[in-house]
Parts: sequence; C-alpha cells; structure tokens
Amino acid sequence: MAEGDIPAISEIETLSFTTPWTEEAFRRELKHNPFAYYTVATHRERVMAYCGVWLVVDEAHVTNVAVHPKFRGKGIGKQLLTYVMAFVKGNGADRMTLEVRPSNRVARRLYESLGFVHEGTRPNYYPDNDEDAWIMWVNLK
Repeated sequence: MAEGDIPAISEIETLSFTTPWTEEAFRRELKHNPFAYYTVATHRERVMAYCGVWLVVDEAHVTNVAVHPKFRGKGIGKQLLTYVMAFVKGNGADRMTLEVRPSNRVARRLYESLGFVHEGTRPNYYPDNDEDAWIMWVNLK
C-alpha cells in the first residue's frame, strides 16, 4: 500500500464498516508504525481490497481487511489473506490472529476456510452496538 492508495482504501473502509478508520489513521500506520504492513489488491490500477497486519516478533495480528462491495464474492479476500499469511510466515510469524463479529458469517466462513479457529471472545468489543468479537487464531507452522 502506498499513501496514494489511502483515499480508495478509505472508501472501501466506509462502505464496509460501521466505525471506519480515518484516512489519517492509515497515514499514521504507514508512516509511524514499524510493525504495520498493508497490502492492496488492484485491478487496472483500482484498489479492490486491502489488508493490514501488525507483525510483532512471531505473531501477526490482522488490523483490518475489506473488499470493495463491487468485487465481493470473487475470491479476492481469500487470495489477499492467503498472500498476507504467506508474507508474515516468511517474515517469522508462527501464528496469526484477528477479531470478527460473530454475526459476520461470511467473514467467519472465509477465516475458517483458511484454518482460523475461534479461541476466545472480547465482550462488547464493537462500539456501534456492543457486539462481542470472536478472537480467531491460525497456526502458520
């Protein structure tokens, strides 16, 4: 991801989440977080999807992942996450984690298809409706 991708990522973020990250939050991640890696999937120079991950020692934490609504259902999210999983594994990660809404069955199925397993719950995690978050992990070894 380059700084020039941020407006397109912000659009996807707004279309995908009830409490989206701001453009400034993405800029701070790019410029000031040495643990952050962001990847975009593009088609004809248009950002279709993105994934952010923090890589700290031997663990990776997905910060956000989303596909533009016009491109959903085409396997782009799975390809993107598969790429990110290989990237973090190649850079020393043994495990990878993320949070997901229990009500987001589409995302849960995607994560489960990649080997993620529900290992815990963060109560009242999402501020828009106090929904819990499932903590999912996958072993990358």
